Amino acid sequence: MKMTTLYAALSGAFLLGTAALASAQNMTTTTTDKSTSPQSSAVHTTRDKIDKATTAMTPGGNAGQGISRDEYKREKDRVEAEAKAAKANCKSMKGNAKDVCQAEAKANEKVAKKELDYKNKPTEKNKSDWEKMKVEAAYEVAKEKCDDASDKVACRKQAKADKDRGMAAAKSGSSMASNTNTTSSTTTTTKTK
Repeated sequence: MKMTTLYAALSGAFLLGTAALASAQNMTTTTTDKSTSPQSSAVHTTRDKIDKATTAMTPGGNAGQGISRDEYKREKDRVEAEAKAAKANCKSMKGNAKDVCQAEAKANEKVAKKELDYKNKPTEKNKSDWEKMKVEAAYEVAKEKCDDASDKVACRKQAKADKDRGMAAAKSGSSMASNTNTTSSTTTTTKTK
């Protein structure tokens, strides 16, 4: 049980660290591939302008700072390569350690992909989805770790309770942002009348 608590704390620290680094990596760069046709390039340019206009209208601190299509593809390839390597490292393990390792690899991949979706289109929905995925991933790993616990039932109940608290926090964070936006638009409406 003590090892589970330690691991949960380390996982939380890792996820918070990646969240802090995400804002530093939200730089928009647009590159054009010389191998694409002029028509294709024009379509991508138009699509990028539409994406930028759409994200600029969304509420939130990162509005209008989505990453470029090329950067998104590079990051997605990197995430998939890291996940593949992590899963390969699990093959040499046996028993529940292997199951835990595989659960961690899958969880990290899912969280990284949701984070990438948020970086690509920084909307409140994507941020909420990313926060929920962090909680869900931690829960999946905790469930696997409970197989080694002496009291599996209590361990799973604790994992479920932690998940429920995390989901409530994620939902309240997104609803707080929604309430803030609603209040500001109501205030604006009141001022114009």
